[in-house]
This record gives sequence, C-alpha cells and structure tokens, in this order.
Amino acid sequence: MGNEFMCVSRRRFLLQAASVAAVAPAVLSGCMSSPTSVMESVKPAPDPYYLAMYGPMPNERFPMPATDISDLEERFFRQQVRYHRNERPGTIVVDTQNRFLYLVQPNGMAMRYGIGVGRAGLEFEGTARVARKAQWPTWTPTASMIEREPERNAQWAGGMPPGLDNPLGARALYLFDGGRDTLYRIHGTTEPWSIGLAVSSGCVRLFNQDIIDLYGRVAIDTPVLVLQNEPLQYPQRQTPDWVRRQLQIPQPGQQQVGTTGV
Repeated sequence: MGNEFMCVSRRRFLLQAASVAAVAPAVLSGCMSSPTSVMESVKPAPDPYYLAMYGPMPNERFPMPATDISDLEERFFRQQVRYHRNERPGTIVVDTQNRFLYLVQPNGMAMRYGIGVGRAGLEFEGTARVARKAQWPTWTPTASMIEREPERNAQWAGGMPPGLDNPLGARALYLFDGGRDTLYRIHGTTEPWSIGLAVSSGCVRLFNQDIIDLYGRVAIDTPVLVLQNEPLQYPQRQTPDWVRRQLQIPQPGQQQVGTTGV
C-alpha cells in the first residue's frame, strides 16, 4: 500500500510538472519578447581575476576601496601582451590614440595598462624621462586650468593635499625633457570611468591599482615615449551619455556651442 501510494504520487507529480512546463512558455511570453532578448540585456560580470586585481587596498596610506570596473572592457585591464614595436625593455610607451600604456619587457612582451587621456596628454609627443616619483602626491593646477575653471581649481592654487579625492590619485610619475619639466604626468585617478576616454583634465591617468603597480616597476630615469597617431587597434570607446551631459560634450554630429574644461 505504501509503495503503491508513493508510485502514484510520483506519477501525478511528473504529470503535473510536465503540464506546467508546457504552459509556462505561453504565460511567460506576455512578460518578455524572447529568452534571447533577456540574455542580451544582462551584461556579464567582470572576471574574478580582474575583480581581485582592482579590489580594495586597505594598507595604503589612504585605504583604497575597490574600483568599479563593471562598465569597462577587459582590454583596459592590466595584462601582459605581445609587444609590436622595438623599444628596449624598461621603456614606457604611451599610445594616446588606443588608450594604452606599455611597459616594455624582454622577449617581445609588455605589461599593458588602460589609460584615460586629458587635454595635456594630447598636447605632448616625443621622448622624456621619469625624473621624479611620488606616492600620494600633492596636486597643483596649472595657470591655464585655473583660468579655464576658476570655480573648481582656484582654491587649490597653493596645492591640493594628497588623498582619495586628489586628481593625481595614489602615485605620480613626473616627466622631464633633460632638466626641463614637461608638465606631463602619468598618474592615478579618482574617476575610473574615464579610462579608455579622452574627456578629462590632466595628462595620462591609470586606475589607482595600476599606477601603484607601474610605480613599483619603474625607476628614476626610465625613458618614456609618447605616441599620438598610432593606427587604431580597436574601435574607440564611446563616451557615456551621462558623461557627455556632465561635461557638456555634444553628441557626434552636433556642433559644440561652448568650451569645456576637459
């Protein structure tokens, strides 16, 4: 009796389950266009390897939270790649067009970092050297930056103290041409969304975790080569709409009415 009840109950359960499965697509079709459209709307989470790479750094002078990398493509994350040029190992190469910085390594390899490029970063081309390195540097806006955005920058004419809100981020490399300061900096950023874009003030910015990594790999007098017109390797990252609105950048094809401090 007990076994017969168990068998009948199981049979009834399977029949009911099959009935529900048959009806479910018709019911659900009123809520969604198709399973494919739902899947396409869900963006894959970043690889756990990169989540760990850009995780919190509590032992820094100013403990750093994790960096949000959810909206960026993997090509902008720190990784070792084959290097296509002939600079000697130990050279820093900045490819402003493709938004990459390379630290050339032996055997045709390089450590590649995603970068954001500011106005100053697009105005320098050629060779320089790392003449100074700073951990948690002070930021001092240039005269032109103060003139362009006095309400934002004039208060820091004497220098902005280091910290999580400092535009230079956790580290900075200061580039000189011989004994002359080029005013060109490779530094961290408080705006990780700007990696892969050319919408910011400043020079060349990296994720804070990446500038910390690069800082530890290079020495004073490291040679630097800045390239402005390399062929595009990938489609350029498009500026998000909310960034365009905030910085008053016109949509492609629109005429820009005013100027911005980007």
